[in-house]
Amino acid sequence: MNTTLETTADPLPEELAFLGERLTAFNDGDVGASERKALAVFVRDDDGAVVAGISGYTAWGWLYVQWLWVDERLRGQHMAGRMLDAAEQEAMARGCQSAWIDTFSPNAAKVYQRQGYQTFGTLADFPIGRSRIFLQKKLSSA
Repeated sequence: MNTTLETTADPLPEELAFLGERLTAFNDGDVGASERKALAVFVRDDDGAVVAGISGYTAWGWLYVQWLWVDERLRGQHMAGRMLDAAEQEAMARGCQSAWIDTFSPNAAKVYQRQGYQTFGTLADFPIGRSRIFLQKKLSSA
């Protein structure tokens, strides 16, 4: 088989979907089905506009919080903690036992630590001058 190596900043969506499908099939055969399912929590204002939210997913018994954002007007009001609580409750209803999140904001890391998350790793200079912090939490129904 002859092959070529291509590097691109503009991959086709169907080619990315193909990669995802192939990796999912491999992982399913290797460690079992992930049962990956999207999970989102939104906070809306009186007009229905999103003013805070979480986006992530559950898979293999874990909740992964990919994005967490709070409008500046709502910061300092424990909105992140309330959204994390809601996401964790849904994750537990789905059978998850743990959660993880990452950030390069020291302030966000403190918020997550107040919610019971513990640091399990860091990447220095990600981005330059900061560290990317990885945190996890054991979920329980108690």
